[in-house]
Amino acid sequence: MATITQKFNPRLNVGATPWGNTHGLKYTLETNAAGAVVNSNSAAAIAIGDKVRIGVIPAGTSLLDSLAILSVAMTASVTGKIGFEYVDGVDSSAVPQDDAYFMAAGQSLATAARLRNATTKAVVTLPKDAWLILTTAGAANAKVSKLDFILFGGSEGTA
Repeated sequence: MATITQKFNPRLNVGATPWGNTHGLKYTLETNAAGAVVNSNSAAAIAIGDKVRIGVIPAGTSLLDSLAILSVAMTASVTGKIGFEYVDGVDSSAVPQDDAYFMAAGQSLATAARLRNATTKAVVTLPKDAWLILTTAGAANAKVSKLDFILFGGSEGTA
């Protein structure tokens, strides 16, 4: 019987702590009474089809898992998807942008909930900085809401 040993991946030992390189990045999206994103470049309410850039995911992050905590729901019938697109606007053939990587289209944002990543997409490591984006559908938001998004990732660095 053979003994098979997989080659060691030195990138697995990256990190500044002895217990590993996994971390959680927390992003918060809040809207005001008019449905507009607080602390943004727009005073307009989030409309159907709007893309909201929530924050930047650093290059070299391996996307392991995510959790969206909708503690204050949006307006009835608002749905959305959560994914990423590159900050520089240029797609990558190695890791293509995906606007539904973390949450598939059609997810209700109109009811308070904890929404675990239920996609079956493979783990990828971002080759460059990427925006965490929410794309809405269904209805415009017209009320106060709060979404905390926790991205569980590994610091792998870029090649």
